[in-house]
Amino acid sequence: MSDNRVYLFDTTLRDGAQTQGVDFSVADKEAIAAALDKVGIDYVEGGWPGANPTDDAFFGNPPKLETAKFVAFGMTRRPGRSAENDPGLAPIVNAKTHAACLVGKAWDFHVDVALEIAHEENIAMIADSIRLCVARKEEAMYDAEHFFDGYKENPDFALACIKAAYEAGARWIVLCDTNGGTLPHEVAQIVGDVTEHIPGSHLGIHAHNDTENAVANSLAAVQAGVRQVQGTINGLGERCGNANMMSVVPSLILKMGMETGLKPGGLEGLTQLSRLLDERLNRPSNRHQAYVGEAAFAHKGGLHVSAVAKDPRTYEHIEPGTVGNRRIIVVSDQAGKSNVLARLAELGIEKPDDAGLSRLLERVKEQAFKGYSYDGADASFELLVRRTFGEVPRYFQIERFRVIDERRRNAKGVLVTESEATVTVRVQDRDIMRVAMGNGPVNALDTALREALLEAFPELADLHLIDYKVRIMPPSAETSGTDAVTRVTIESMNGGGSRWTTVGVSTNIIDASVVALYDSYAYKLYRNAMIS
Repeated sequence: MSDNRVYLFDTTLRDGAQTQGVDFSVADKEAIAAALDKVGIDYVEGGWPGANPTDDAFFGNPPKLETAKFVAFGMTRRPGRSAENDPGLAPIVNAKTHAACLVGKAWDFHVDVALEIAHEENIAMIADSIRLCVARKEEAMYDAEHFFDGYKENPDFALACIKAAYEAGARWIVLCDTNGGTLPHEVAQIVGDVTEHIPGSHLGIHAHNDTENAVANSLAAVQAGVRQVQGTINGLGERCGNANMMSVVPSLILKMGMETGLKPGGLEGLTQLSRLLDERLNRPSNRHQAYVGEAAFAHKGGLHVSAVAKDPRTYEHIEPGTVGNRRIIVVSDQAGKSNVLARLAELGIEKPDDAGLSRLLERVKEQAFKGYSYDGADASFELLVRRTFGEVPRYFQIERFRVIDERRRNAKGVLVTESEATVTVRVQDRDIMRVAMGNGPVNALDTALREALLEAFPELADLHLIDYKVRIMPPSAETSGTDAVTRVTIESMNGGGSRWTTVGVSTNIIDASVVALYDSYAYKLYRNAMIS
């Protein structure tokens, strides 16, 4: 293995979940873990088993990752207990994971004030816990909390903590800048000191972003010798966030010449990964984020456009497609062509002729103007492309629908809200009407539509809607507030475990939901026809 090999450890599903306003569902965690595995991240930390019902459910049915190692996070044993009999440590060592990462104090100030135990006991807690994990897991890691602050105040104690973990068999000793207050030159110096005691091949860096230096600190640590980098997608995390893997990874590869475990096409998948997370969180992407932001390679008028037209290197530090992004010349009608062609290649669709490509580009632009975004809705994008080229039949037509919500007290005097949907669909020149009750208007619509379609399309019986998100689009001159355009995203799954995501846009949230539902059914029917 080359000395330039850096291992990538993603903590989005734990550190990211500590972000104010972020609340991952089990479905979110499964989708994000699969996306990280797809690009080739070495380690995916799933969360803290035993900490909450969501993490318990996620670890109870762990994701099937092809190459990434699944990691459980937890804490070293408590004072006064053996590692084998600590109820807090048990869920971590018993989790169905390849590895465990245990956090423990490395700053004497915390040991004295927070734990109120002897320094020797803290060191013993680290060593005992790591030894147990070494015996029960493929890999054990020690997350040295507040290491840099601790090293500045008492280097002997901080070193004693990490050396105890290393001697107990930890594969990785992760140096944490937990408060995010350390600067790059300090990181470089301290990591250099540490490598005199523990080889860099066993050291990692976990940087928080409180001084906007998490990425710089991570790169400085690698330059000084560490060979594991931890971070999150889009820098998600508590307070000011964590090291942003969307910047760390391409900088390591493209700027520093380091090797990673990214799969072929993994680097190009970073932009899609970034936007997938934002879609799951139902929030707008940071247009100006380095490497993957929509405006990262945008040029508007004047000398920049002229120079870029001659040679993009004049105002672009890398080729945008290297990370799956695209160049935008705001005044150009050609903006987006390369991106669309790349998406067509991903779908296995042959490049159309110039007329067909122009027609498709115009269609994509029309949809974008209406508020559609296909970054997290590949099924709807594929249907859009294939419909443009006449490849998708109109399986059925929704003639009309009506939804009634009633809030009342039932016979027991309990306040309840009931939803009733009536739909009429045309299938093979026949109108079918169905009425159904549901848990909310979308569930009622889904149930009624399914009942109307099952006779003609029995394969829809194993279709399940597993996630539903609504986002109000930014107001325009025509709309604002409650009359703004609404975008609905629906994730579906069939009995075989395949998942796909569809999107609908309308000023009416129910209408947008129906559009997304229609695409979900149509995509399944089209895929079934392709297989058969």
